[in-house]
Amino acid sequence: MTNRPLKVLHFICSTGFYGAEKWILALANNLDRSDIDSELVVTKEWDTHDLRLTEEFRAMGLVAHELPMKGRFDVRVISSLVKLLKEREIDILHTHGYKSDILGVVAARLAKIKSVATPHGFEKMDDWKLNQFIRLGCWSMKYFDSVAPLSVELCNDMRRFNVPEEKIEYIQNGVDLKNIEFRLPSSLPSRSTSTRTVGFIGQLIGRKNVPDLLDVFNLIASEKPDIKLVLLGDGDAREQCEAYAKTLENTDRIKFLGFNNTPLEYLTTFDLFVMTSTLEGIPRCLMESMAMGVPVAAYNIAGIDQLVDNDETGMLAQLGDKAALKDCWDRLLWDDAVADRISQAAADRVNANFSAGRMAEEYTVLYNKMVTI
Repeated sequence: MTNRPLKVLHFICSTGFYGAEKWILALANNLDRSDIDSELVVTKEWDTHDLRLTEEFRAMGLVAHELPMKGRFDVRVISSLVKLLKEREIDILHTHGYKSDILGVVAARLAKIKSVATPHGFEKMDDWKLNQFIRLGCWSMKYFDSVAPLSVELCNDMRRFNVPEEKIEYIQNGVDLKNIEFRLPSSLPSRSTSTRTVGFIGQLIGRKNVPDLLDVFNLIASEKPDIKLVLLGDGDAREQCEAYAKTLENTDRIKFLGFNNTPLEYLTTFDLFVMTSTLEGIPRCLMESMAMGVPVAAYNIAGIDQLVDNDETGMLAQLGDKAALKDCWDRLLWDDAVADRISQAAADRVNANFSAGRMAEEYTVLYNKMVTI
């Protein structure tokens, strides 16, 4: 090694600008550039709709590359990746997502450099072939030099796929707090009127369980006339979710706004952030909401339970208990004292334990340990 910063190349087969993409930006933005020189490579596929990640990465003054890839899984991109690794004198390849894991671990081995994978969570799909690729991605984890899951549950997933214990490095998820402004719910303009906005930001995919969210909103909207639901995001379940919303009594107060490049601006307009997911890591959108002072309510599942203590930093209901979740919404929407208390505690918790700055420090230690082994 020469006396220079370690060069780490992040590799992702991106399909949009979601949690994993924002996570890469948060980490790169908080790493000390005198220690770690971050670069990015994204595959450019025929159906790629949004490569905002590369734009944002370059806007931070960092180097980003795009590799053409034909088809859903084009193994020929491996040779292009190996060439890039050698030309850029990369020390560590850091992969994100099942496709980048499979392709990346092979490329790193061929380039004779170290590799680390960060599992961000796994989707349960109806597509049999895609499920096999996801399983293959999990299986490939054992061949990385290190695997750094974002939650305890993801660490357990790695053990189920026989990743050696000595390779598992748990680095708790974090959110970039540099541009987040905290405000108590009682200080929000909408709290001075009877109107309330319930919001959701995320992919509209199966594990987000949006129909439950719609059902809970319909229950509470039947009692409260001045309330609306705003959903930001896109995904393969969007059409199904919109069709279901149209069958509900209060459909006129439900708005699907699609994907948005500035979700934090919408968060400032929410009186309550809600989730009804059945499977999560540690959701970035939930951390951002808590850091901004937007109270949160969700089902009590693994990952979310690491962020939210019921009636302390948010409100939780058992998975599938829509009546109990409605009660959570009611308290956080209409009792300012409860909302303020919980929001302050939630922001304190995120700042103390879930900052991207803390995460970057732990990754710096991991990166340096990897190249000295």
